Amino acid sequence: MDFERAKTYLLSKPQTELDFPFGEGVYVFKVKGKMFATLSIGKVVRGGKESDETELVSERPDWWMNLKCDPDEAAILRDIFPSVIPGYHMNKALWNTVILDGSIPSGEIERMIDNSFLLVVAKMTKKERTSILVHLPPSSEV
Repeated sequence: MDFERAKTYLLSKPQTELDFPFGEGVYVFKVKGKMFATLSIGKVVRGGKESDETELVSERPDWWMNLKCDPDEAAILRDIFPSVIPGYHMNKALWNTVILDGSIPSGEIERMIDNSFLLVVAKMTKKERTSILVHLPPSSEV
């Protein structure tokens, strides 16, 4: 999944808006004012650790997407996919960073996005949840 496809899918979620509270390069996706995803150009990673080096590994660095996640599932996804790491600049127990390097099937990334969206919606008031869930297929659970 590339940046444009991820952005389009994120914005397809009901009542989602795009914001830039962290600056021009960090796309923040919110539902009713609550963040459920971010997209930004990632830092250079070597040996599984972040690097502040200015040297890039490639001409085109990968986009990183932060997604909210159930803590148990977050750990499982990190074990399965090398491109899923603890949430960068986020609560590491509740957020994962997905590196969009093409190694994770698009359907799996869409599932992670759906879960992040639903986790955020689940914490809203009943009135807010209802106004969002009416736009989702009946199989979506909160």
